[in-house]
Amino acid sequence: MSPFFGEVTGTMLLIILGGGVVAGVVLKRSKAHHSGWIVITVGWGLAVAMAVYAVGNVSGAHLNPAVTLGLAVAGQFPWADVPAYMVAQLIGGFLGAVVVWAHYLPHWEVTESPADKLSVFSTAPAIPHTLANLINEIIATFVLVFGVMAIGANTLAEGLNPLLVGLLVVSIGVSLGGTTGYAINPVRDFGPRLAHAVLPIAGKGDSNWGYAWVPIVGPLIGGVLGGFLYKLAFLS
Repeated sequence: MSPFFGEVTGTMLLIILGGGVVAGVVLKRSKAHHSGWIVITVGWGLAVAMAVYAVGNVSGAHLNPAVTLGLAVAGQFPWADVPAYMVAQLIGGFLGAVVVWAHYLPHWEVTESPADKLSVFSTAPAIPHTLANLINEIIATFVLVFGVMAIGANTLAEGLNPLLVGLLVVSIGVSLGGTTGYAINPVRDFGPRLAHAVLPIAGKGDSNWGYAWVPIVGPLIGGVLGGFLYKLAFLS
């Protein structure tokens, strides 16, 4: 498998498991319905860990344009490969969302709330406040990218690194995720939001494109800051 298809596959798996846990919690008549935020944060952390284990040896398992950009800023990934990785991640995010839709097919019709249906695919702020929401995504993604690089430098427990990254994502979700739903990954939000827009989901409502730029721009800024400050602190 090429690195490009490694990123497609890994990001698809990430969204299948991550979007899947949200669907299980919010969609009606799921056995996991109303199981809560902790289940969602643990599910997303495990989704990240499993996806990194799956394709880490193929592509490095960035699975996130903010991580790819941060690594490039830190000088740990070639700039020439950044566009292809981002395209692969977007494709994977879209495909993963389609799989989640198919898996929960009977549950869309029995779930009345369009907002709950959209939350399976994309993030939304608890309190809409553009500047604050943008800052939230910048901070959370900075923690992610800086943390991923620090974990990657830990050669003493290399085989545990994907699990440690997953635990980092759980920590971000529990500590920082309650404000915006912690996209911390542009394609985690944009790819599934695009799938929401085009799939025949019963009673889905609109895809909230007015907010969609925040979980794209915020994580990209956070990724750049994470890569730059890690380079400044540890690689200079």
